[in-house]
Formats: sequence, C-alpha cells, structure tokens
Amino acid sequence: MTNIDPIHIIGGGLAGAEAAWQVANAGVPVILHEMRPIVKTDAHQGEGLAELVCSNSFRSDDAENNAVGLLHAEMRTLNSIIMASGDKHKLPAGGALAVDRDHFSDEVTRTLEAHPLITIERGEVETLPDESWDNVIIATGPLTSENLSTSIRSLSGEDSLAFFDAIAPIVHKDSIDFDKVWMQSRYDKVGPGGTGADYINCAMDEAEYNRFIDALLEGEKTDFKEWEENTPYFDGCLPIEVMAERGRETLRHGPMKPVGLTNPHKEEKSYAIVQLRQDNALGTLWNMVGFQTKLKYGAQAEIFRTIPGLEKAVFARLGGLHRNSFLNSPEVLDNQLRLKARPTIRFAGQITGVEGYVESAATGLIAGRLAAAERLGLTLTPPPIETAHGALINHITGGHLTSEFSGGIKSFQPMNINFGLIPPIDEVPKFDEDGKRLRGKDKSRAKKRIMARRAQQNLQQWAEQNPLTS
Repeated sequence: MTNIDPIHIIGGGLAGAEAAWQVANAGVPVILHEMRPIVKTDAHQGEGLAELVCSNSFRSDDAENNAVGLLHAEMRTLNSIIMASGDKHKLPAGGALAVDRDHFSDEVTRTLEAHPLITIERGEVETLPDESWDNVIIATGPLTSENLSTSIRSLSGEDSLAFFDAIAPIVHKDSIDFDKVWMQSRYDKVGPGGTGADYINCAMDEAEYNRFIDALLEGEKTDFKEWEENTPYFDGCLPIEVMAERGRETLRHGPMKPVGLTNPHKEEKSYAIVQLRQDNALGTLWNMVGFQTKLKYGAQAEIFRTIPGLEKAVFARLGGLHRNSFLNSPEVLDNQLRLKARPTIRFAGQITGVEGYVESAATGLIAGRLAAAERLGLTLTPPPIETAHGALINHITGGHLTSEFSGGIKSFQPMNINFGLIPPIDEVPKFDEDGKRLRGKDKSRAKKRIMARRAQQNLQQWAEQNPLTS
C-alpha cells in the first residue's frame, strides 16, 4: 500500500471517472465520491459511473478532419478509460463513435472498482470540503446539487452561469415501419464499427415537412419555473422546437438536412430527413438524432408519430429538459484548473464551461494529471495550445478573452472543441500531396489535416516529456 495521501474527486461522471483513472495510474490513491444512488438527479437513470444521460454518441471519430475526432486520438494517446471503454462497446454510427450506453457505463464502473488505488464512496458531498482535503477535483457536472452549488458560489465570489440542455427521444426499432424508411449513413460514410448503412432514415416531402413544423410550433411545451425563465440555451444542443421557431427552413439545414441520402422507396428527392442512430448493442433501441425537445410527453408522442415510418413508434424514452450550470471559469480558475480562491480545489467537466461528453472527459483527464503531479511534487503544465486538450484548457481559463484566434469574444459561454480554438498554421498549403492546386473546401480540409497532425505530434511530445507513472 502507498503512503501517499489520497486525492478526493467529487462526481463520478465522465470527467470524474477519467480523472480518477489518471490519478490512480500515476500511483496516487483516489477517493471517488458519487452521490447516486443515495441522491438521485432529474436526468440520470441508474447508479453506474460515467452514465450517458443524453445522446449515446461521442460524435466524429475522424482525427484529421474533425476537432472532436482529434480529441479522441489525443485521449487514446493518454490512456483514457473513457475512450478505451467507448472503443470496446462501439456501435455502428457512420463516421461517429457511438456506444452502447449501459455496457459502456458498466465497463467504466467495473474497471474503476477493480483498481487497487481507487476507493468509491457513495453519498452526497454537500459543501466544499475543509482544508483537511488538500487536493480535490470537483467534477459534479451540469447537475451539481444546489447545496454544493451554493457553497461554490459563496467561495468563488462569482455567480455561476446556466443554460438548458435537452434530451432526445429513443424509439424501439421493431415499432418502425421499414416499408417507408431505409438504412444509410450520410454519403455512405463508414465509421468505427460501421458499414456505411448505420442510420435509419425517415423522409418527408415538402407538405409533410411543413405540417411537422406547424405541429412543433403549436405543440404544448414544458413550463418554465420563475428562476429558469432567463436561462439561455446552448446553441449546440437546442431543442428542436426552438430551432423551428428560428425559421421554417432551419431544421432542413440542421438535423433534418436531406443531403447525402437517397430514398430507395421514392424517385423524387426528399425535402427533409429524420435520422435515428443505434443506441444499444442489441440494436433494439434507436435515438432520434438532433431531436432534443422540451415538448410535453403527450405532444411529443403525437407529433413524432407524424414522421413517415414512425406512425406506430413505441418510445423507450421521451425527450426531456434539464438546467445545466457552469462556472465563470476564466474569472475563477487558473491555468491549472484550480479555484483561485482556494488552490487546493480543481474543477473538471461541464461545470468548467466545456460542452460535450468527450470535452468533459478530456478536462477530467488533464485535471487528474495536474492533481497527481502536484501530489507527487512534480511540475506539470497543461498541454500546448496547439493540441485539442491545450486549446480547451486555454479556452476555459481565459484564452477566449485575450486570444487573437477567438474572434474577440468577450463573454464566456459553453464550448465544444473546434479548430477555431487552435492556433492556425503559419502557411496554408496551395497544393495537395499529388501536386493538385487546392481550392475552397479542399484547401480548408488540408489546413485542418495539417493542424491535426501538428496537434497529435505536440501531444505525443508533451506526454513523453511529462510521464506520470507509479
């Protein structure tokens, strides 16, 4: 047994689980505090660690053309438990990495429970710990309990910000009419574990689409509580009816865009298409892509059954809405993710102002390494800003206020990883590897590939120069 004092991690979601794994693998003991099932939340269904409460997708796995795919690759380099478990339980999803949510959570839970340096304690940590906990990571996520939220606000001197996050419905596959729908990935793209025919597609003509939009606009919505009325949505996870309110054509250029898909049942081109993505390993459950909603349950069932092929849909789960909170991190955190008012406390995950499963886990990964290094008496700086990890940390610790790459944004809002957070390359290529002149989208893709390769090289070098092993 080690005589090193433990690091306390509060929250057993994606960020907390990843942080615990990184700390323990550095040879430092961990006490991981998770309040479920003693205290439940409005969004979680079970008691497993790293439970996925919204989509089952980790989004694109393309490491050279998509920033989140780049983040996947960097996390694999850094021995991420979240990526290893996701890869083990991946499902067909075109170019995306989707997972069986139950098997994924079970895998993470079993792996952490089996680690000799990790102790899991169930029960709520109601307030910030006293000074006897001298190395703490708070990864309680967007559903941080009110008691702990109040304690954090009182110490930081800054009010937390908040936004709404919505959950998409899940449909039983055997209730879908396959005489009307078909299987195809957009542009027949083959992704991890996929075949190029990984989505269920429901086509609409123009009249059907307009009737659907009318129903969304008229459907009965969830009422807001008084304290919720002025809470903004995060644009990356807008409820479908909110998108419809922004213009009748908005959905046709968003989750219902008809491009890259061909309906084998009709000769005429589809006006709009609803896609469903596999949600479990058995292939019995499929979630409606981009269909987060705050419609009331009765309205959801009625409206979504007007979609061709879903007339007799049986829903395993209808959509929902919950309020997410996040810190004004650039003001209250330093570049080590420590609370300026008490540097013995770090934060990780969505509570820091990153958005998305993978981004949350990535901040947990870095927070865990920073905390472990500190406990071991080592000096560790965050990864370079040219990496996806470094760009995320830079964003949430103030980079958006000073960086020339941020477009002059002055207010802090939740952010997915994107190439706009990463410093651009000095010179954009004019020709591809075959000597062909690059123009338009081809030039943009070449630029991203170079940035992605630079990021992975820099991340590998950073990892080699900053080993954390027992």
